[in-house]
Amino acid sequence: MSLHSQIEALLTEHFSPEVLSVENESHQHAVPPNSETHFKVVMVAGAFEGKRRVGRHQAVYGALDEPLKQGVHALTLHLYTPDEWQSRESGAPESPPCMGGSRAG
Repeated sequence: MSLHSQIEALLTEHFSPEVLSVENESHQHAVPPNSETHFKVVMVAGAFEGKRRVGRHQAVYGALDEPLKQGVHALTLHLYTPDEWQSRESGAPESPPCMGGSRAG
């Protein structure tokens, strides 16, 4: 099972999200083709109610302990409660361009 699939499955299992988007952004970085090292997660879940940003991130890192040990270099998290998501005028922010040097080819 790919890291991408593992991340999606674990987040679904642990948080029962209303919205879940897991995007492999590795191709935007200086890594070999078909890498699974950089991910962006957008998730909306009632489980985040009453939790501050740090608590939300800790909960996600805890759920993804195993995949993170398998070579994930970067994990961008955009975590919202259903009310926070509804009040946003547009979805999650776009990822900034990679500043890590030349791209591998």
